[in-house]
Amino acid sequence: MSKVRVLNKSPFALPAYQTEHSAGLDLQAVLEESIILKPLERILVKTGIFLALPPGTEAQVRPRSGLALKKGITVLNSPGTIDADYRGELGVILVNLSNEEVEITPGERVAQLVLAQYERIEWVPSETLDETERGTGGFGSTGV
Repeated sequence: MSKVRVLNKSPFALPAYQTEHSAGLDLQAVLEESIILKPLERILVKTGIFLALPPGTEAQVRPRSGLALKKGITVLNSPGTIDADYRGELGVILVNLSNEEVEITPGERVAQLVLAQYERIEWVPSETLDETERGTGGFGSTGV
């Protein structure tokens, strides 16, 4: 389990896992009042959460499946990446993909945050690449 330093400037408790085996912590909307998100409208929702992630990790901001299914609300740049050296407030870009206006209320759980390790790459310029069975096939080339 990674230890992450956190500053909570929201009026809510720290983001928490909802079940024993949840991968994501739920992020809540810090709003002064409810907002209405029109169809195809997007908005940046603040969370009041600031992090100091360990080197070699990122925090991924992902949609909540229930919000997507029931209201058509998702995270626009999914997953959003929070880099280990970012110290600003976490924000969530929400978009309404439904045909109806949707209300977002203060304290509503609007996204989830997942900690992930990553590996940086070093480019090795090459004249050719090794052959594979798949080759250059992509975008559905392996079947339905």
